[in-house]
Amino acid sequence: MNTSFPLHPLTSLPSISTEGRCSHRLLRREQWDGEEILFTNPFSYTPHPLCLQAAEEVRRMIAECKEWQEEVSKGKMFGVLVVQDKAGEVGFLAAYSGQMGGRSDWDGFVPAVFDYLQPDGYFKQEEARISELNHRITLLSKAPEYRLAQQQLEQCRKEANEAIARHKERMQAAKVVRDHERAEGDIDELREEELLNESRWMKAELRRLKQHFQQRQQKIEAQLKVTDDEIVLLKEDRKRRSDALQRWLFAHFEMRNARGESKNLLEIFASATHQLPPAGTGECAAPKLLQYAFTHDLKPLCMAEFWVGESPKTEIRHEGHFYPACQGKCKPTLHFMLQGMEVMPLDLQHCEVQELEVVYEDEYLLVVNKPAGMLSVPGKEAQLSVYDLMRQKYPHTDSPLIVHRLDMATSGLLAIAKTKECHQLLQAAFAHRKIKKRYIAKLDGVLPADKEEGTIDVPLTPDYHDRPRQKVDWQEGKKAVTHYRVIERQKQYTWVALEPHTGRTHQLRVHCASPHGLNTPIVGDLLYGKAADRLYLHAEQLQFIHPITHQQLNIYKRWEE
Repeated sequence: MNTSFPLHPLTSLPSISTEGRCSHRLLRREQWDGEEILFTNPFSYTPHPLCLQAAEEVRRMIAECKEWQEEVSKGKMFGVLVVQDKAGEVGFLAAYSGQMGGRSDWDGFVPAVFDYLQPDGYFKQEEARISELNHRITLLSKAPEYRLAQQQLEQCRKEANEAIARHKERMQAAKVVRDHERAEGDIDELREEELLNESRWMKAELRRLKQHFQQRQQKIEAQLKVTDDEIVLLKEDRKRRSDALQRWLFAHFEMRNARGESKNLLEIFASATHQLPPAGTGECAAPKLLQYAFTHDLKPLCMAEFWVGESPKTEIRHEGHFYPACQGKCKPTLHFMLQGMEVMPLDLQHCEVQELEVVYEDEYLLVVNKPAGMLSVPGKEAQLSVYDLMRQKYPHTDSPLIVHRLDMATSGLLAIAKTKECHQLLQAAFAHRKIKKRYIAKLDGVLPADKEEGTIDVPLTPDYHDRPRQKVDWQEGKKAVTHYRVIERQKQYTWVALEPHTGRTHQLRVHCASPHGLNTPIVGDLLYGKAADRLYLHAEQLQFIHPITHQQLNIYKRWEE
């Protein structure tokens, strides 16, 4: 492997070094004066100007590569890492997540941490064996005689249900006639015996009918069982091989950290999560970039990851936007890799006000204006929350106080119950959607004229590999409905009123950012859009009937810059 890494000025970028080598490119010196900076926190950051410059260079490289256009147009995450070599030269490395065109060794981009795609390598050979198992399973499950037997079994069950149902109807009709005859008057012993025999015969006939169809079903099921058993064995073999291959793969991903220590992914996740790594761990841009820097004596300075191409159908990714590293695959990995480096603290907008503005108050409840950056309830860190302030103000109440929540980054109206009874009634009102909420949001873009007002009905589910992000899920997602109305269009922004009819996590943020919704993120949305001084989302109105006095309340707090 070439370790000299020739530096190239951005203004005359070559076609990247030959023989699959990875170069890092020289950055403009006016962008870097040698100051010491804390390394980027990959989970919350504003891109450094050096990363912005490097990202533009990568985008230019992508545009010039005709082989990539189709794949990249469908959406791909790229990353840049600004580094300094031992000679003091500052340049950057580039990476893409996963593979590109089934390869991990494109010139000009860092290679995979472990290249398991070699045609004659163990991974490809074992993958071929698993594919062969899949093929055999498919052939067995779609074989004409197997499908015919399945159809015969289904038809037999249908006939059985219909025949048994008809016989039960006849039994019931005969019973009605017998009961009526008995009610009509006296019947002799002979006639009574005849009636009893009729009943006994019909019951016996039902048993014979059930037995007949049961025998037919068992015969067909026996035919199917031979193939079913073979399919089960093949699936068990497939699972065993897949699990073993996955463990083999993760064991070969030896990750380095800033201290020069090494651990494979199995070891990293065993100590961090007590679980196996998710599929694709170690193949995102961020760990690939750091791995290359640590193994080639390059000092990381700052890093950023950005999306190119269309947004996925479920996740929210916008062309040119920068995104934090994912939580499920990258958090444990990067936590290990960054050991030994000084990393920026999380870029969170904390609010430590000691007193909340009260918008409405009576002897049963109050409504406060929660500032952006304050938690509704206590979190993992020792940070002041609305609950803490309310508990200080009402130390003797038996009420849980907090009735509903707002995201930490969202400002606006939050209802507080002073009594336990009021708390229970208000929570029930929220649960039954009897409390009307309205938010105001500033969108990062101008909505088209045909999006003046409407309803977004897009189901959501948690992204379990990247919490707390949510994603669209049309099969398993929970119903999420938001009504929107444009308030004002500005040069680069749109102000909208948002009324949620359901209360899913991040519902308004996802419905605004998703291509299935408004396709325009809220300004300052670090998860689904771009960073700003704050999240421009404010809960401005609550309308509900007072649970104790039954008074109609309409509480309003306008947005304040």
